Amino acid sequence: MQRSWQPKPGEQVVRRPRPQETRPVTVRIPLRTPRLRPINSPTTLIGGLTILIAIGTALLMFPFASTTGEWTSLMDALFTATSAATVTGLVVVDTPTHWSYAGQAVIWLLILVGGLGWMTMAGFIYILLGQRITLPQRMAFREGLGDTRIGGILRAIRNLMVTALVLQLIGGVLLTVRFAGSLDVSFPEAAWLGLFQAVSGFNNAGFTTLPDSHSLSAFREDLFTLGVMAFLIMLGGLSFAVMSELVRVRRFTRFSLDTKIIVVASVVLWALGALVVFGFEYDRPETLGSMSLGQKIVHSVFESITARAAGFSTIDTGVLNSATIFFIMGLMFIGTASASAGGGIRLNTLGVLVATILASMRGSDHVTAFGREVSPFQVHRAIAVVSLGLLLVFVVAFILTGTEGGHTSFINVLFEAFSAVGTVGLSTGVTPDLSVVGQLLIIVTMVVGRIGPLALGLALVHHEGKTPLYRFPRERVRIG
Repeated sequence: MQRSWQPKPGEQVVRRPRPQETRPVTVRIPLRTPRLRPINSPTTLIGGLTILIAIGTALLMFPFASTTGEWTSLMDALFTATSAATVTGLVVVDTPTHWSYAGQAVIWLLILVGGLGWMTMAGFIYILLGQRITLPQRMAFREGLGDTRIGGILRAIRNLMVTALVLQLIGGVLLTVRFAGSLDVSFPEAAWLGLFQAVSGFNNAGFTTLPDSHSLSAFREDLFTLGVMAFLIMLGGLSFAVMSELVRVRRFTRFSLDTKIIVVASVVLWALGALVVFGFEYDRPETLGSMSLGQKIVHSVFESITARAAGFSTIDTGVLNSATIFFIMGLMFIGTASASAGGGIRLNTLGVLVATILASMRGSDHVTAFGREVSPFQVHRAIAVVSLGLLLVFVVAFILTGTEGGHTSFINVLFEAFSAVGTVGLSTGVTPDLSVVGQLLIIVTMVVGRIGPLALGLALVHHEGKTPLYRFPRERVRIG
């Protein structure tokens, strides 16, 4: 047997490790983006809304949904169902004369579900089924509700559902009492009219079932009805999170930054919009010219409130001054608060964008507002939302100019594009005259305008707060 080598007496042994023993061990771990669960995936938003629209379209096509007892065409049913589910309000057929009570009930349900939002409805279903909600799902629900906290999200969903339904019920009761006394209808019909207008107003939908009335033009002198509708529109455009904080805190200095931005932006835009409508329409006989001073003020304020969200109107939008129409486009593009029933790029986004511009003018690297700093992640997201929104308006207006430019003016086409992107529902009267291609484009635009900002937020929610593994060298770019 061969014995192992042993050093001789007096020899010094130096042992060195072999190269293969000192070579670093490389362990390859694939960096995969965590797979989104169904509830918090942006594709689920599209799928849920598509199913809702498909069901509504199928029901509206049946003879029982029309007053004539005949089948409704696929395009008319699809356009109406999409407009209701996205709480837009653009219509190709007259709602009170074309749709029967059954058809109006389908539209009413689409508005109710679409206004509450897919994330809220999904969370409420989870509550009813007693399902456990994971952390990524809670983050998704927080995004949908516009809340800043993860804890207590189920309680927030439950409170939102109860608050929204109670407010709509109260508005419906008030309008029912008013319609029963002012309209020549039975009490059950007055109750249905009141409940439908209340739901449509709170969810910023713009649909009306009032007989012999273009939107709310029949109530131009009814301050009570206009006041109730304006109040419902304002509440629906604030979001539950803001309403809750307004009730709990009650002091502006203690509001969160999100609530401060929404409150200040809402008041400024309401006042600015009212001044624009009042100034440009004051002497025009087609709009405010024949009214008293008090009526001019009331209708100017109402038009300003409804222009950012609801799409109701007491004045024919098609005869407004071109300057007024152009300004209303801006209001429709801005929209309401995040996680509210309205649309647009959202007031929160506008606030962050304004703060970013002011910081850039000051030469500051940090974006601040009301004594608080806004994270770079949110700044980039706000810029992305505004840029994508403007790009969408450009593409839609460009295509509509090619398909509809032969029989309508460019400003009407542009107004239609802004209305669809902001899911507002105001129109200069060209919607029923759109071609099939134009109607299909508006349908897609309403869907994208409704779920686009939330889908972008859900897609980015898992990347928020993550530190990049590496950074590229910095180099200066000439701007301006």
